Amino acid sequence: METAEHTTTTSASRGDEPVVLDRYRLVRRLGGGGFGVVWLAHDLKLDRAVAVKRIPCGDADTARRADRESVAAARLQHPAIVALYEAVADQDAVFLVSELVHGATYAALLAEGALSDRDVVAIGLAMCDALTHAHRRGVVHRDVKPPNILVPGDDDGAGPAAKLTDFGVARIAGDDALTQTGDVVGTLAYMAPEQAEGAEAGPEADLYALGLCLYEGLAGVNPVRARGAGATARRVGQRLPPLGRLRRDLPLELCDAIDAAVWPDPAQRGSVADLRRALAGARRAVDDEPGTIAGGPLEPIAGVAPAVRTPVPDRLVAAALAGGLAAAGPLLLGDAAGITVLPAALGTAVAVVLLPRLGWLAAAIVLLAALAGAQPGTALLAAAALAPVPLLLRFAPAWTWSAAALAPVAALVSAGGAFPALAGRAPRWSHRAALGAVGAWWLAIAGALADRTLLLAVPGSGSDGWRAPALRRTGGDALDALGALLTTSTGAAVAAFAVAAILLPWLVRGRLLTVDIVAVTAWSAGLTAALQAGAGVGGRSLVVGAAAAWILAVALRPRPGASPPGLDAR
Repeated sequence: METAEHTTTTSASRGDEPVVLDRYRLVRRLGGGGFGVVWLAHDLKLDRAVAVKRIPCGDADTARRADRESVAAARLQHPAIVALYEAVADQDAVFLVSELVHGATYAALLAEGALSDRDVVAIGLAMCDALTHAHRRGVVHRDVKPPNILVPGDDDGAGPAAKLTDFGVARIAGDDALTQTGDVVGTLAYMAPEQAEGAEAGPEADLYALGLCLYEGLAGVNPVRARGAGATARRVGQRLPPLGRLRRDLPLELCDAIDAAVWPDPAQRGSVADLRRALAGARRAVDDEPGTIAGGPLEPIAGVAPAVRTPVPDRLVAAALAGGLAAAGPLLLGDAAGITVLPAALGTAVAVVLLPRLGWLAAAIVLLAALAGAQPGTALLAAAALAPVPLLLRFAPAWTWSAAALAPVAALVSAGGAFPALAGRAPRWSHRAALGAVGAWWLAIAGALADRTLLLAVPGSGSDGWRAPALRRTGGDALDALGALLTTSTGAAVAAFAVAAILLPWLVRGRLLTVDIVAVTAWSAGLTAALQAGAGVGGRSLVVGAAAAWILAVALRPRPGASPPGLDAR
């Protein structure tokens, strides 16, 4: 690997920064490998920053690869492809001068957990456009992989989300000297099966590699890469686990398109245009929160476990809500359950930070086990409240698992009717519906345990029916209470909360404040009417809840120009 002090015999240096080709001052090394070294340089003639790749002409293969890259890049002029300014050779090396992209590689951003699902989709769209342009001009990249995808760091959104670089192993139509059957080039973990076998690699090979890059970005793992080169080679050509099995929260059309792109048979992969259509259709339907993805092991390949993207802020909010929920039990029930408030809250919060969903489940099981010995009735009702969460919110953001507790908390100040405005912030309509329904269900159960009306009146309670103290002690009274909760009025409240949460992002788009205010007013009025007619809610709780819902819906409206959450049709 060359160093700055040994760039070329024709360079003239000024201090510690050598100048190559009497024009480009090398500022610092950006990276390199066996093929060449890339430098950040300053173009003294045009007074601009550029990237200079120095490729030593040590043998015929290296010279051929340098020539291939310069010829391929010279054919291409597209915003999503790194532009080549100049290709110049001296007696020692070839210099490729290209635009300097300020940012990071797709590989580095994936490793940092800095990309959201929407970022990955946007990068995929840019790469589809880049490959379409290249293929139309007879150039097949043959080495599409995360390190060769550059993501600009500017935030103005005017340019493409990513740029494709390094055409050193590209195949150029009509140039037999640069393409030989049996010549295996590329990177094994992203190589199409036909390319790995030494057959001619066409546009389908680039589609396969891009599909793997997107698969890795959305699933958190490259399903082909194994612990060694031999194990990786054995996976090349295998059918890969469906992306939808790992990420059931993603749009089905997107998963199907990526699964097709990585199909072993190139004739069945579809086209880059097919993949682009699926990406464009899914862009607004995927999450915009960055974070790492926790996936299962890939040994063997069929044993891939589901993966869920859990952003760090999501984990912290989920931990705070779960800790508060864990503390609520001892605070409300006293010492009967034998649980201390602070250890319960801290232990649950730590568990949820480390493993958001498994930690929540473990804390719920511990709580129910403690309650079962002291208050079987309470344990039964708590189990009835907790059970729908992992069933209905399995693939929802971690914060939603404990968010339903905010419904009875708000109801203590007569604002329980505002909960659908919070549930409306969940990313997908199914998540919003589930969270809204669970919030209403928890309102009803909390009212039974507290022996008071929390927005929803509980039939059967009071002096002529069961009372909360007896309900907590015995399972029979708890079963009676559950039977009373499963009434038409409770079902109407559950439906009203779910529908209101689904509709809110569709009505409030964050584009014009006056329009949003009118929409929120209509939404709040509809929710109020549904609760009054179906659930029999009235009085102060109805008025305060409607006002709080209006305020919360306006306060949480999307920023102007931002995509509102959950505008998907799934």
